[in-house]
Amino acid sequence: MKGRGIMYESIQNQAQCVVRELLEQAHMKPGSLLVIGCSSSEMVGERIGKGSSMEAAQAAFSGIYPVLQEYGIQLAVQCCEHLNRALILERTAAEKRGYEIVNVMPQPHAGGSFAVTAWNSFDDPVAVENIRADAGIDIGGTLIGMHLKAVAVPVRTSQKQIGEAIVLCARTRPKYIGGPRAVYQD
Repeated sequence: MKGRGIMYESIQNQAQCVVRELLEQAHMKPGSLLVIGCSSSEMVGERIGKGSSMEAAQAAFSGIYPVLQEYGIQLAVQCCEHLNRALILERTAAEKRGYEIVNVMPQPHAGGSFAVTAWNSFDDPVAVENIRADAGIDIGGTLIGMHLKAVAVPVRTSQKQIGEAIVLCARTRPKYIGGPRAVYQD
C-alpha cells in the first residue's frame, strides 16, 4: 500500500502545480469562477467511468481547493454524463450568479468521485445544470467546454498529467466585436 500513498501524494502535488500555473497565466480576479471536470478513473490509469477512485479524487481536490481559496476563486465541479454534466458549487456562488439550483446529490458512479468530494467538502453545496466559467481544468477528458464562457483560450502548463490523466486548461476572454475601425483593450 506504500505505493498507493505515494501515487496519491503525487496526484495532490501535480494538481496543485496545474492550478497554480493556470491562475498565474489566466490572471483571474477574486470571485471568478473556475470549472473542473475530473475523471478519477483516468488518474489511476483506468478508462473514464470504469475505475472510480475516491482516494485519487480526494488527493486532487486537496491539491486544488486550498489554492483556489487562497486566491478567492470560486469552484464549480462538473459531474459525469450520468447527471448530464451538472455542476456542484457553493450555494452562495450559485445564488450570486442567479443559477437555478436543481435537486440531486452526486454519487461515485452517478456524478463521479471528484464531485462527491466537492459536495462533502463545501460548506453548503448545491447542484446547477449550467454555468459560464471564467476558466477551467479538464482532468482526463471530461469535456468541460460547455461550461466555459464563449471565447476559450488554451493555457499550457508544465504539468501535462495528473496521475495518468491528461490535463487541458483554458481561460476565457471577452469577444472581439466590431470591424476595421474597432480598437481593443489588452
